[in-house]
Amino acid sequence: MQYVSTRTSEHRVPLSTALQQGLAPDGGLYVPASFPEFSMGDFDGCETPTAVAERMLVPFFAGDELEAELPGIAHDMYGFSIPLRQIGDRTRVLELFHGPTAAFKDVGARFLASSLSRLNRTAKTPLTILVATSGDTGAAVAAAFWKKPNVEVVVLYPKGRVSSRQEKQLTGWDRNVQTVAVRGVFDDCQRLVKQAFQNNTWHDRKRLSSANSINIGRLLPQMTYYAIASLQVWRETGEPAHFIVPSGNLGNALACIYARESGLPIGDVILATNANRPVTSYLDNGEWEPMETVETLATAMDVGNPSNMERLRDLYPTVGQLGEAISAVRVTDEAIQAQIRRGEEKWGEVWCPHTATAAEVRDRLDTNATAAKSWVMVATAHPAKFEDIVEPLVGHEVHVPDALEQVMKRAHPAPEIPPSLDALGEIVLGVDTPAE
Repeated sequence: MQYVSTRTSEHRVPLSTALQQGLAPDGGLYVPASFPEFSMGDFDGCETPTAVAERMLVPFFAGDELEAELPGIAHDMYGFSIPLRQIGDRTRVLELFHGPTAAFKDVGARFLASSLSRLNRTAKTPLTILVATSGDTGAAVAAAFWKKPNVEVVVLYPKGRVSSRQEKQLTGWDRNVQTVAVRGVFDDCQRLVKQAFQNNTWHDRKRLSSANSINIGRLLPQMTYYAIASLQVWRETGEPAHFIVPSGNLGNALACIYARESGLPIGDVILATNANRPVTSYLDNGEWEPMETVETLATAMDVGNPSNMERLRDLYPTVGQLGEAISAVRVTDEAIQAQIRRGEEKWGEVWCPHTATAAEVRDRLDTNATAAKSWVMVATAHPAKFEDIVEPLVGHEVHVPDALEQVMKRAHPAPEIPPSLDALGEIVLGVDTPAE
């Protein structure tokens, strides 16, 4: 399997190179040159998340130096459950928050940590992972890479735009993990990462890679839980699963789409978005236009210029093609609050603000013919990470998972910088590195 840049299809690299580079030299994002065509029988006997993941990823590792390491990498990815539970009529919830940082990012982060630590065992200089986060990605990456040999991590997060518990998770690390608070929004953090990748001074001093969903190594493992869930629905009902995915930077939704492209029994894919509207506007008017970020209750989805739209538009070059492949629904803060308030009564669940967007979309489907399908709402984070929002709405405390509690106890202040590469360079490199 080769991986190509979204901007120069002639530029092809093996998986190991794509994982370590993160971003292609031309500034594009790596995508698989082709997709396998699985049949349901290919997964006979695959009864555990690890077994499904290993089988799913075989074609994507083919011919790479990591191919023989796939069983160990698949084992490292999980080690925790991903329950798919029936919670209502033709409605299931896929809980992706049972990992060490209580968010769906854990699987992808553990995959990258396992893969990159293997690739850099004997490297002369450490690999530096630059990651921008709107909340959950940074904590998952920090947890996965903490104490890994020959790998350094720099996490950028928007100061004041993550929950208090998310911030404690982000700053509860030391040794090979450096956390930096950026006085700006997530898009500023993401821009700094891209600038660093294209800056000669940074390249001269650091071996750079990424762990955001700009890295194909985040999408490949995230495909596996859509494979796991859709296979379970298929085995139980003989029908495809239809997914509602809370979406910000679009990596999670794209992983679902990639799983469908690979032949898994997946039908409709609906992106549940918050008040940030670049995706819904593009589908409505056909013009792609990045927008200013709007601050909402679903902070991890506050993205005005989602990186993975480049991959979506590479896969579906016209807005018409994209509109046939997905749909997107905007959900207001008022609707998020209403879904959290009635989550326990209607579904027997306490939702985080992001999962609440999926619940709102599911409610709207009850008014049309799509309600007859088997729907899976994707629960992306544990509600305890957003206690300031959730607890006043549900009227009681939300239990904090033990792993989250332990990380928060280690929190310490992070240095703050303005959103400039110069300022970031002073902290990470010890020199000024203005954008080129």
